[in-house]
Amino acid sequence: MNLLDDEKLKNILRQVEKPARYVGGEYNQVIKDKNQVDVRFAFCFPDTYEIGMSNLGVKILYGIINEMPGVWCERVFAPWGDMAEQMRREHIPIWALESGDPLEEFDIIAFSLGYEMAYTTVLDVLDLGGIPLHAADRPGLDHLVMAGGACCCNIEPMADFLDLCFLGEGEDMDREVIELYREAKREGWSKEQFLREASHIGGIYVPSLYDITYHEDGTVASITAKDGAPAKVRKRIVEDFENSYYPTRPIVPSTEIVHDRVSLEVFRGCIRGCRFCQAGQINRPVRSRSAEKLLALGRETLENTGYQELNLSSLSTSDYRELSALCDGLLDYCRPRGISLSLPSLRADNFSMDIMQRVQQVRKGGLTFAPEAGTQRLRDVINKNVTEDDLLESCRVAFSGGWNGVKLYFMLGLPTETDEDVLGIAELAQKVFWVWKKNAVNRSRGVRITVSTSEFIPKPHTPFQWEAQVSRDEYLRRVGLLSNALKQTRSITYNWHDAEMSLIEAALARGDRKMGRVIEEVWRTGGRLESWSEYFSLERWLTAFQTCGMDIDFYATRERPVDELMPWEHMDNGVTRRHLERERAAAYAGKLSPDCRKACMGCGAASLLKEGVCRG
Repeated sequence: MNLLDDEKLKNILRQVEKPARYVGGEYNQVIKDKNQVDVRFAFCFPDTYEIGMSNLGVKILYGIINEMPGVWCERVFAPWGDMAEQMRREHIPIWALESGDPLEEFDIIAFSLGYEMAYTTVLDVLDLGGIPLHAADRPGLDHLVMAGGACCCNIEPMADFLDLCFLGEGEDMDREVIELYREAKREGWSKEQFLREASHIGGIYVPSLYDITYHEDGTVASITAKDGAPAKVRKRIVEDFENSYYPTRPIVPSTEIVHDRVSLEVFRGCIRGCRFCQAGQINRPVRSRSAEKLLALGRETLENTGYQELNLSSLSTSDYRELSALCDGLLDYCRPRGISLSLPSLRADNFSMDIMQRVQQVRKGGLTFAPEAGTQRLRDVINKNVTEDDLLESCRVAFSGGWNGVKLYFMLGLPTETDEDVLGIAELAQKVFWVWKKNAVNRSRGVRITVSTSEFIPKPHTPFQWEAQVSRDEYLRRVGLLSNALKQTRSITYNWHDAEMSLIEAALARGDRKMGRVIEEVWRTGGRLESWSEYFSLERWLTAFQTCGMDIDFYATRERPVDELMPWEHMDNGVTRRHLERERAAAYAGKLSPDCRKACMGCGAASLLKEGVCRG
């Protein structure tokens, strides 16, 4: 049933914003004969087309699954508000872009969850597809609902809605689950039997196979596995990253997306140990691709897509050992063809002007650094391992090399932060300005220094998972303090992230299963696409918490004792609780921990490797 042939839908597409989001037909999309397919897999991204199509993980899994004979993976994206309203009015269900078939015709419905604010949109997509929201209301194998992504390190707030989850990197797990599903369909298994068997696949978490009890004060009392499920679910990684799948023939969007370029993943994980950073903790250990391999992948992908920009992707690109050789090799290909090469995720302590001068010969962009804190004391607390001298020297080199703009990212509300630390941000930005005045090769062009702050959010599986988030009023007080201090220099622009959304993100990030009631209430009262300011409503969330008899501060702004049983205690990401406790103690002592290449801190992630040794 191809809904794209429906006349009502064709009329709607003439009226909505960016109709190209909804029609598919892009270059390199995968089309299969449905008569040769026995498993239909709907890969759902709970955000707009522009965001989902910029996600490298989506491209990787789309390619891997479609390499399986008899399996067809298709894409589903959340519609923008105008389209969703029309679909409900005209009773048109959500569909997949490749076939135009409605979601209810798919066997497996899998969501990519990289951001907690997408939770209400998951419910909206299911509802638009006519799929029951609760796992308990989907008794058979017809519509299995799954999820993967960073949020699965604490997926408890969504436990009532999902049949199973993928902890870690999904390249192998997805195929194993699909093959098990095939077996279940052939042999007529019940859903319960399938889920029990799936729980034995490494990295697979089945929420219904765990009983949760609570103390009278609302904290988790126990997490008990049943029916043979493992007491702890251990994440899966791709150990041989050098030879792992990379999509050299990705779909080329037919409309503009956020990151419209080739994204070349140079390594996974991070050698740094920033104590606030969830990505740096849950993606350990580091695994790299060789420059030779990356050169081949980059050239092939550019030839297969026609893109005019290539981006080197990782958590900290300047930490890649073979960066100079890789850039030189790529430039030999890119420069004659007018293709630009960009390097995000740069660090001030190993910034290389030589590399930046070379890679930006095609198009010179701005520079971005993330000191995160305004004083050395606080940078030591968070283990940033970047000094003021590092930053100022990097800016000096950049300004003397012709750059006249720099963006600086910081957080407010970090553990132990004082007003002196807040004002230190303004002082540091002012010092950057004076470095420009002293070293700029063309001062007549002026300078653009942008300071941006976001609110610290305590995240699971980090040394700061026990910390309290500062209140909204306190965050805004610190914003005001910094804003007044930065007004002294017109060349410095100050932007800050909304505190209201950060409060909800903190509550969801550290939430338990009871949070599912709040998510559903928010959705039922109109919540969807909550990561967009156009749709986010703090009042709707606060009302939902009140309606459900729950206290948002219990989850967001409460400091938790170290011996409290966390809702995610049964999720094993490799980094041990003991290591997180040690790092938290080091933070309060103001002690730095070295990066992984200088000394192993025994975080535990090496145990995920067969050799038991990190070589990042």
